[in-house]
Amino acid sequence: MRRRNDIPLLILFLVTALSLANSQSKAEAPNQSSSAPAASSQSPASSQSSSPAATTSSAQSPDAADSGVFVFRKEVEEVVLHATVVDDKQHIVTTLDKGDFNVYEDGHPQTITSFRHEDIPVAMGIVVDNSGSMREKRQKVNAAALNLVRSSNPNDEVFIVNFNDEYYLDQDFTSNINKLKEGLEKIETRGGTALYDAVVASADHLKRDAKLEKKVLLVVTDGDDNESAETLEQAVRRLQGDGGPTVYAIGILEKEEHPKHAKRALQIMSERTGGIAFFPQTLDEVDAISRTVAHDIRSQYTIGYKPTTPKTQGGYRQVRVDARSRSYGKLTVRTKSGYYAGSEPASGAQ
Repeated sequence: MRRRNDIPLLILFLVTALSLANSQSKAEAPNQSSSAPAASSQSPASSQSSSPAATTSSAQSPDAADSGVFVFRKEVEEVVLHATVVDDKQHIVTTLDKGDFNVYEDGHPQTITSFRHEDIPVAMGIVVDNSGSMREKRQKVNAAALNLVRSSNPNDEVFIVNFNDEYYLDQDFTSNINKLKEGLEKIETRGGTALYDAVVASADHLKRDAKLEKKVLLVVTDGDDNESAETLEQAVRRLQGDGGPTVYAIGILEKEEHPKHAKRALQIMSERTGGIAFFPQTLDEVDAISRTVAHDIRSQYTIGYKPTTPKTQGGYRQVRVDARSRSYGKLTVRTKSGYYAGSEPASGAQ
């Protein structure tokens, strides 16, 4: 992930690292026995695995070493689904119990091993088109993005990626609104639209660096991809890696030359990861959409199961979740349509 002004940040990192190493050296006892077991220097957060799809029922709990930040505790074989349930009038349903759900992987029923319905914090990437056509739209888009954060869990960790023909990590994980505002205001509206590259890089950043198990990408664009090295198929495969994020997309496509192709791309990325793609008719609708996204994220069920086919066998797995309750008519469950088990596919994989 590219950052602006990386050189000063690198110098600061090296200086800090040398300082910490020097402090640790001074703190070591001179008569320490070489046969004594070495104390681990890993914090609870740094010792976690990078595979974010696996978790136990207590996967997110405040850790004293992280000053109350919810950190990830995992069990390798468990698959976690974040599911939104709506009734036949598209109203979100939040009163279901574990027994109201059935999970299927490749058509085979699975045993639910963990279940909770609570507003848990998320790691979120806000990925915003910075191409030339977005120049007049960024002010309202930025305001909507900040209102999304304000409407979300206060313990969310959010980063900002702006992209045109390249992509930049303009603000790393934070819950500080002022820092996020500064990241969104790094506007250089020019060039083309490398949407797929930006989405893949952002998903990788979530996979590698997020402490929180639940992961989301909000993608805002006004055009079709015309610059990426990645294809749509490669981007979707990356998003569907084990523990990939839920994608919510906002396509401001009223002036797009090829709106059908652009719309299809956003729909595929969203639907296959359990999210929603929105296509506002006017820019004024974007703020209300951002609040809808926040409500959707905070109303989800978290369902875990251990697949009957071990994840170590790899391959793509189709997933379906059904919900039934005597209190409601037809219910629709929105979650990811499948995932790639085992090792995550490399970027650009066919």
